[in-house]
Amino acid sequence: MTTTRYGIKENQVRAFNKMIRVSHQKLNLVCDLVRGLPVERAVDVLKFSKKRVAGEVLKTLLSAVANAEHNKKLPVDTLFVKEIWCGKALTMKRIMAGPRGSARPILKPFSNLTIVLESGVAPSKKKVKKETAK
Repeated sequence: MTTTRYGIKENQVRAFNKMIRVSHQKLNLVCDLVRGLPVERAVDVLKFSKKRVAGEVLKTLLSAVANAEHNKKLPVDTLFVKEIWCGKALTMKRIMAGPRGSARPILKPFSNLTIVLESGVAPSKKKVKKETAK
């Protein structure tokens, strides 16, 4: 299998969402929910998630599905989330009045999100059984 630009294979497609107004720690919690899932299952998980940022992740996932359909002509029913990651973007710095005339910083972070979908069979996650010590 040959790789194309940015290390993406021919049966893979990606989508970005930049400058999401949430910290990367909160975004990573939602990313962990859909990592490795088939697209249909990932859409269901994101639609019923109570996290505010789940809507942005859903929008990016649907954009990646549209890229797969339109640009690469991949079948939608075989797509799964191969990779999903987030990273820091810029942080807006504001100042709030503090006691006795001092100032307190307010940090308003932004994040970037990248989703890579792959066509094929999703690898099953193996559950490891813990042995009980006697």
